[in-house]
Amino acid sequence: MDALSLFDGCSIGQEALRRLGITFDGKESTYYASEICPHAIKVTQANFPNTRQLGDVTDLDEFEISCWGIDLLIGGSPCQGFSFAGGQLAFDDERSKLFFEYIRIKNQVKPKYFLLENVKMKKEYQDVITEYMGVEPIEINSSLFSAQNRRRLYWTNIPIDMNMVDKGLVLKDILQTDHNEPPVPINERNARHHRSVNQKSLCTTATMYKGAGNNGMTLVDRLIPVGEAEEYAHYNYRATKQVYHMDGKAPTLLTMQGGNREPKVATYSAKGGRIVNRRLDENGIRKDNQLELPYTTQVEVREDNKSNCLTTVQKDTVIVEGMTWRKLTPIECERLQTMPDDYTNHVSKTQRYKMIGNSWTVDVIAHIFKGMEWYEINNNNEDLVKCGIE
Repeated sequence: MDALSLFDGCSIGQEALRRLGITFDGKESTYYASEICPHAIKVTQANFPNTRQLGDVTDLDEFEISCWGIDLLIGGSPCQGFSFAGGQLAFDDERSKLFFEYIRIKNQVKPKYFLLENVKMKKEYQDVITEYMGVEPIEINSSLFSAQNRRRLYWTNIPIDMNMVDKGLVLKDILQTDHNEPPVPINERNARHHRSVNQKSLCTTATMYKGAGNNGMTLVDRLIPVGEAEEYAHYNYRATKQVYHMDGKAPTLLTMQGGNREPKVATYSAKGGRIVNRRLDENGIRKDNQLELPYTTQVEVREDNKSNCLTTVQKDTVIVEGMTWRKLTPIECERLQTMPDDYTNHVSKTQRYKMIGNSWTVDVIAHIFKGMEWYEINNNNEDLVKCGIE
């Protein structure tokens, strides 16, 4: 079996095939990749050293490739022009026009199987792609396979089993216990609770204002239903300003390129504290010297994760359960895309976030690939060599 991946990124298609037991030795079976990002190529070659890199898709000779006997053609042409976040410029966007490079090669190579992935888009744009592809798209949400809401369209001639069972994964299932991301406390005074659309859980979000509140406190602006979390990724990058509760789903991962755009997760924490009376002004600022202000009973929290000294005074030692938020780590984002841990750990942290946001969800692609006869043969006969099956 020989495969050609256009706009290969960090070779998630190849990882999905490996997950099904289909590998490439670069001799009897070859995985060809067309990619121009040096960081993505570095990750691919670190994970799959037998990959044959072909360079820019616009430089590919479709007539030469047609002689290679490509069995599987896959790709996800740049989506920025079609996406809500990208302004939906469609085919007026130079990046969207790369779709026609996929069609050029597909028409000449005539692979046995093909797969094209893209974002949800306006029906008129979708219909243009459908006309060229010759098949209707199938919509799959990655939330069935992971803790991420990620709706995508797939044009393919591979038979897909649509009886997909929701694995029920939420953010807390993919969180690391050993991470270095610092927590930031959340002030829940203005929180409003909404029931999840899909009734799975509540999803807490917080709009983060610079300098809001005291001591860097973050004000919770609203709680977004879990079922709507993915939609916030499409409108003005609002998802990058939200903090998602660990009992809910993550929003669609974007091409995060710094600037505090990484996804945030809210977690519960417990700290020691005590109940005290303080004089506070109208802004909640402590003003002990202004004797005309009345006392306000409040809880003071220790920041060293210790309890107060135990005394006979009950109010001197209390446990304060509160919420904090932090950025998701690269490994946690990899888990949202069902990648192996540290799959992208061959480039900088910034490039890892960007690459993961640009990628496919591995288990979704693996599920689609199960419809190919090579997988069916391999799965039913342990004596057959992985891949290279004629």
